[in-house]
Amino acid sequence: MPELLSIKEASQWATEYLNKNVTTSNIAYLIQYGRIRKIGNNGSTQVLKDDLVKYYKDQKKSRQEEWKEQLGEDLNWALSFEQYKEAETTKHVHRLHPYKGKFIPQLVEYFLDDHTDKFKKEVYFKPGDIVLDPFSGSGTTMVQACELGIHAVGVDVSAFNTMIGNCKVEKYNLADVQSEIIRISKALNKFIADSNAVEFEENLLQKLNVFNNKYFPVPEYKYKVKRKEIDEKTYGAEKEAEFLPIYNELVKKYKIKLRQEKEDTFLDKWYSQHIREEIEFVYNEIKKIENPKTKQIISLILSRTIRSCRATTHVDLATLLEPVTTTYYCSKHGKICKPLFSIMKWWSTYSKDTVKRLGQFDKLRKNTFHTCLTGDSRNIDIIEQMNRVNPAFAELIEKQKIKGIFSSPPYVGLIDYHEQHAYAYDLFGFKRHDELEIGPLYKGRGREAKQSYIEGIIAVLNNTKKFLVDDYDIFLVANDKYNMYPTIAENAGMKIVNQYKRPVLNRTEKDKGAYAEIIFHLKEK
Repeated sequence: MPELLSIKEASQWATEYLNKNVTTSNIAYLIQYGRIRKIGNNGSTQVLKDDLVKYYKDQKKSRQEEWKEQLGEDLNWALSFEQYKEAETTKHVHRLHPYKGKFIPQLVEYFLDDHTDKFKKEVYFKPGDIVLDPFSGSGTTMVQACELGIHAVGVDVSAFNTMIGNCKVEKYNLADVQSEIIRISKALNKFIADSNAVEFEENLLQKLNVFNNKYFPVPEYKYKVKRKEIDEKTYGAEKEAEFLPIYNELVKKYKIKLRQEKEDTFLDKWYSQHIREEIEFVYNEIKKIENPKTKQIISLILSRTIRSCRATTHVDLATLLEPVTTTYYCSKHGKICKPLFSIMKWWSTYSKDTVKRLGQFDKLRKNTFHTCLTGDSRNIDIIEQMNRVNPAFAELIEKQKIKGIFSSPPYVGLIDYHEQHAYAYDLFGFKRHDELEIGPLYKGRGREAKQSYIEGIIAVLNNTKKFLVDDYDIFLVANDKYNMYPTIAENAGMKIVNQYKRPVLNRTEKDKGAYAEIIFHLKEK
């Protein structure tokens, strides 16, 4: 007789079997996504112990052993931070806005805080020191420095990246932020109340629910797909085509305008007419806000909102392919999904989330200086630029100098940093400087691109080290598969005194393979 376990019993068994904590939520996830079968109804859900054994048996061999076999025994697993849940690696303001290519805060904290261990034998930064991130990105270094009582300077060539970073470390009147969110939300509700799009979407959702419950029952459908009892590609395409006439009939009935008349800009191409009108409405309401700090953080909420409302599939949200204006089979959710026709849901969700995260960070932050400057780190005069926005901080930098750098330079040929936020540049009217990016995707990974990258990083180090103390410490996080950093260090008049090779876990939903990066510790020759 097969042994049945409740979800709680299953979590207890798996915890003991793997010798690591497996929660009831973890078990529920396995059921929902078809990894194991669900037995019984919601009131008394059970699973087969045999299913658990089959699922977890390959995980008995630890990921650490498996990855070390692939990446080498010099892999420093302590720097994987695998013990942290996603909520901890995206804690408080770190998740105010999506951003490709950022490192987790625990990595920054490891090198900036005052602990030592068998790998980190010295303390490099102490409260009151100044740390620089010349590739500030989304501001992770600044945020963690603020938590630790360390002053931080960020520099980024992207005006929008600068905005993200500064929004995270700014101190707000949260009552004012909340008040303005409520005002704008009420106005948006009123704006869309009489829209055909509201009734259209309600009817569409009803028909989708009926259709999906019939043809994609949860969790049975995903379970069968996992075990190849159903050919997902064929079946999904068949049902997608079957539902499309129902969708088209509703579009015609409610006179829904799926595309805009022109496609000259990102906002024109990637948003339906209804979404675009709501974006413009909210943006105009934001312009009425008097407090500049409140205006900026609510602008960031709008940016986060419209990123989630682009006309694309859930699978392609991070890497846009072509605008999607019809219902479609979604391999991520295992059912027929639809494009969005209003920003209200995400605006409401992100507004609440932002206020909560700002409140959490407010309790942890220290009273330090932290500012991100927009500029090219190859030639920026940090003191001169800082003097324009924060004279007191500029004076401290000039007097005390910067203790060191903690940064993750761009990887050659991997990301176009301006393009990933094209919607924000269109909306806010920021000037783009794509031509100033070091190692962008559009330049590729050929010999010329690599040489340009090397020269760019050398120029950054040579420019920024004149603002550093004599006995500086520089930590650069890079996946140096082209072995460029020894050349970079040599030509910047520096030496690599240590290297920490760390596994990078769960980089993206699509990429779970073994992957490592190196933290290079550089000092003056």
